[in-house]
Amino acid sequence: MERVTGIGGVLFKTEDPKAMREWYAQNLGIAAEEWGAVFEWRENDDPSKVGQTAWSPMKADSTYFDPTTAPFMLNYRVRDLDAMLAQLRAAGAWVDEKVSDSEFGKFGWARDPEGRRFELWQPPANEAE
Repeated sequence: MERVTGIGGVLFKTEDPKAMREWYAQNLGIAAEEWGAVFEWRENDDPSKVGQTAWSPMKADSTYFDPTTAPFMLNYRVRDLDAMLAQLRAAGAWVDEKVSDSEFGKFGWARDPEGRRFELWQPPANEAE
């Protein structure tokens, strides 16, 4: 059975992403780019492997979370995106047909039974699993 290996990121909507990034930088020390920030960490079982968790304040009118109206979305790390999406489909979950493959890894989306959209992320091969 495929399983989530961790939280890949937290994405949330805000009226003023720039002001929110500045507030978090000044008050929590999160140095963020326009798209957000990345926290790096090491795998417990293999400290030579570096992993990442993203933090991203997004515009309140962003359509990235559509069709849900939730003000946030979680990104879950997975080892095998294709297998996870197939497993979710077999379980009757709604799974977006779109899959994105980029230098940052592979991304897919699905919804839980209450309709919350979530993102699944298979990091690039050089990332921690």
